[in-house]
Amino acid sequence: MTRVRVTAPLSAARPATLSREAAEESEVGQLFVRSLIRTQLRLAIVVAGGFLLILCAFPLLLAAVPGLAGARVAGIPFDWLLLGAGIYPVIGLSAWLYVRTAARNEVRYRDLAEDK
Repeated sequence: MTRVRVTAPLSAARPATLSREAAEESEVGQLFVRSLIRTQLRLAIVVAGGFLLILCAFPLLLAAVPGLAGARVAGIPFDWLLLGAGIYPVIGLSAWLYVRTAARNEVRYRDLAEDK
């Protein structure tokens, strides 16, 4: 049995990466990077804040509607269902929104860095 060494081929993406690194070293490139970091931080804060707002709204909903906390669905208290199973779609939606928007921000940054 012989050993075969597998290496990655040189691609056209490598010079773009090097030029992007060179762009980050310039003053304008550093401005772009700081802008990207600020945008990503703002996005994280907004998504986390929205998630916490919805999470805090669940107990407030149970307190506002008196009979809702005592209701049962298939023998399981509604408040347990709401907090136990109802939160997962909110988590999934928050994660999907964050990933989609963060990827869009990074594409915009790459476009700016390459146009420079």
